[in-house]
Amino acid sequence: MTPFRLATAQLPISGDARVNGRNVQAAMRDAAARGTRLIHFPEGMLSGYAKNPIQDWAKVDWDVVREELEAVMALAAALKLWVVLGSAHPLTPPHWPHNSMYVISDQGSIVTRYDKRVCSYTEVTRFYIPGHAPTVFEVDGWRFGCVICVEINFPALFMDYDRLGVDAVLLSTYPVDRIFLVKARAHAAIHNVWISVSSVTETDHLFRSALIDPRGEVAAEVPGVQGVVVSTLDRSAPELDIALAKARPWRASVADDPRYDTAGLDDPRSTDRTSV
Repeated sequence: MTPFRLATAQLPISGDARVNGRNVQAAMRDAAARGTRLIHFPEGMLSGYAKNPIQDWAKVDWDVVREELEAVMALAAALKLWVVLGSAHPLTPPHWPHNSMYVISDQGSIVTRYDKRVCSYTEVTRFYIPGHAPTVFEVDGWRFGCVICVEINFPALFMDYDRLGVDAVLLSTYPVDRIFLVKARAHAAIHNVWISVSSVTETDHLFRSALIDPRGEVAAEVPGVQGVVVSTLDRSAPELDIALAKARPWRASVADDPRYDTAGLDDPRSTDRTSV
C-alpha cells in the first residue's frame, strides 16, 4: 500500500466562524504545500466548541458557519485535499446540534459525517444531541475512523473500529487533562492503529497535537503552539512490522482459535482449584 501523507492541526478556536474559517484555510494551504492528502482538525473547530467559547447556541450565526464550511469545501477541491473538520452540526429547532466531524473529499463534497456518540454529561445536558454510529471512510486505499474527545474513555468505540478494519483513527479533541494523550497511545498500541490527535491551542499546556503510531509511540507532534505537523503513514516501515504484520492479525485471530477454548478441558488438575 502506498504511504499516506496526513496533517494534524492545532489551532485556536473562537466563537467567530469567520475567524475560525480563516485559520482552517491557512492550515489547509500549508498542509497542501507539503504534499498532504488529508488534514485533520480539532473538535468544534469551525463553529466554536460548547462551553468554551460557546455558551448559548442562539448566539451562533449558523448562516455564517455554513458559508465558512462551503468555503472550506471549495478550497479542498482547489487544493485536491481531503479535510476532516470538527464543527457543531445544526439540527431542526428546538433540537440542539450534533458535535460532529465533517469528512470533505478532495472534490469538495461532504462524503460523510461523524456525530459524537458519547457526549459528556455537560454536553448532553445543555449543548449536544449524541450520534449513534461509527463512521468509516476510505482515501487511497487507507481506512479511517472518527472519534471525539471524551470518547477516549470508551474502549468499545475503538474496538468497533478495530473490527471494521481501519488503519487509523482521527481523534478530534478539546482536552482537559494530560492523561488524555496516554490513553490515546494505549488505544493505538492495543489495536495497532495510527491515531491522529488534533487538539486546540488553548490546551497546549496539556500536550501538543500529534500522530501516534501502531506501537503507541508519538511519531510526530506539532512543533509550536499553533500549526500543523505532516506525517507519513507507511505500513511497510520496518519498525512497525511486529505491530502490523504480527500482533494485529494474531490478536484478531484469538477469539476463533480453538487452542484458547479450554473451558471443557478434561484434566482434574485444571478443574481442582485447591490442588497444588
